[in-house]
Amino acid sequence: MRIGQRIFNALEGVGMAVDSIRSNKVRAALTIMGVAIGVFVVVAMSSVVRGINESFAKDLEAAGPTSFFIYRRPISGFQACDGSDETCPERRNPALTIDDATAIERLPTIKAVTAHLGSGAKFTYKDKQVSTGMEIYTPNWVDVDGGDIYPGRSFTYAENTTAARVIIVNQKLAERLFGTSDPLDKMINVDGVGFQVIGVYHYTASPMGTPTSAGGGDQAKAIVPFESARRSLNPWMRGVDFIVKPEPGVTTEEATDDVTALLRARRGLRSTAKNTFEIVTQDRLMGIYNQLFGTFFVVGLALSSVGLLVGGVGVVAIMMISVTERTREIGVRKALGATRSAILWQFLVEAATLTSIGAAIGLVLGILVALGIKTAFPAVPASTPISAVVAALATSAFTGILFGLLPAARAARLDPVEALRYE
Repeated sequence: MRIGQRIFNALEGVGMAVDSIRSNKVRAALTIMGVAIGVFVVVAMSSVVRGINESFAKDLEAAGPTSFFIYRRPISGFQACDGSDETCPERRNPALTIDDATAIERLPTIKAVTAHLGSGAKFTYKDKQVSTGMEIYTPNWVDVDGGDIYPGRSFTYAENTTAARVIIVNQKLAERLFGTSDPLDKMINVDGVGFQVIGVYHYTASPMGTPTSAGGGDQAKAIVPFESARRSLNPWMRGVDFIVKPEPGVTTEEATDDVTALLRARRGLRSTAKNTFEIVTQDRLMGIYNQLFGTFFVVGLALSSVGLLVGGVGVVAIMMISVTERTREIGVRKALGATRSAILWQFLVEAATLTSIGAAIGLVLGILVALGIKTAFPAVPASTPISAVVAALATSAFTGILFGLLPAARAARLDPVEALRYE
């Protein structure tokens, strides 16, 4: 068949699909809705996951491209167990201490170590009370965090050393405690202990928070000096973790090797003994993170498949009806010389057009959701990847062709004489 004739038949198939939609509005609407839902789920989830991935990567970049994290227990050690030392041997791991951080910082390959502890507290100002997360940091935390402090400032090394009762509140906590009034220099109670507000923290990256944070980055929370919390608030010190920043030019592998050797020596571990601490690089964190969201994405794909299946069944139903209603027309076309392939092509184009309309609707809705999330949550740069658009359109067209193949083949096999006699 010539290219021109094939294009003409394709356009004719599109026109017939539109006529079919007009004459079978309810059936066509159900078909389009099923495909639209399937495509919408895929596009919306792809957009959101991509936005969160970008913001989480921004979190990691804030600490430095070669920085890594040290925990008392392996990440897998936080899984459920019966609480015994036999099934959860990592519970016996000694806590990370400030002395450990100081020793690590003396290594020639290490530039800085930030000690951190995630906790929770009750914050009170006059008649306002908020129970939420609290971040406990050593003074150099600003070097490994992607946020900004304005108005106000961070705490100094002197304030941390003397355990000064100063505190930084993030914008969400400031709004809940102080409303529209200026929070600077106001005194708030943290679990009954008075602290002076010296700054307002604005988190600019992922709503997931940093890899060591006590809750999402967009939640109400406060930041206090490490020594101030240790002496005044009695936090659970066995939960301390480190953010380690290597010297410029030092690779992550070189730095982690040095830190591993130091910590093993400090803990007197034999060569055959396992580490009683866990070093987690950024690559590993991203791997765990992608695995987590990959699971969500698979669930989304399963839901979208249900929508596409509903749309596919609708395609079979509506195309079978279309073949039956146009049996005489098919007979006339065959009597005038139309080949089986021409008839098959016509009905496949019609089926693909039907599902493509649904895909276009789902695509538009998915893009609108991405724009809405990006507007409502600037920290999540949700955007629709081109691959998702192409995949959505291709999948919908394939669905139309796959499910439209049976009706199209039935139309192509019709005997022209019998078709002309059909009433």
